[in-house]
Amino acid sequence: MKIIHSISSVCCVGLLLFLVACGPTASQIKSQQTVTIGKSFQSQASPIPTVPAYRCGAWSSNNAPGAYSTIAIYARLTTNITGVAGANATPVVHFKSGDQPLDQQVSDSGGYVSFPLHLQGIQPVGVPATVDVTFTNIPGSHNPVYCTPAFFTPQ
Repeated sequence: MKIIHSISSVCCVGLLLFLVACGPTASQIKSQQTVTIGKSFQSQASPIPTVPAYRCGAWSSNNAPGAYSTIAIYARLTTNITGVAGANATPVVHFKSGDQPLDQQVSDSGGYVSFPLHLQGIQPVGVPATVDVTFTNIPGSHNPVYCTPAFFTPQ
């Protein structure tokens, strides 16, 4: 019994040595080139953009209305996070069949305007539409301000 145990131990050790000998050889990792950043690196960066004097955004009261729903389009004009009153806001809805302007509104004391939009099945179901709002006659400015567009997709 001891002989069988000794023979099996020798076989196991031999098998282990065989597997180690057939395994991959270890190799040393090649050193990488050292990266050096010169002092002129920071002068190559583009300048930080200036914050615009006026900002505005537009959104819809419902992003997934029924095809024959009435929704509201809202927009707000701000300067230094304060609403701008007395500016004219003109919206244009971009339907698949063409553009449709809505009636102009004047911003309130918080810089807000709202426009009712009667969809009447004009936009096909599942097709997104956008609404651009432009503010003009802004107190203290001669330039128009274009809002980020509102959007909706009739369901």
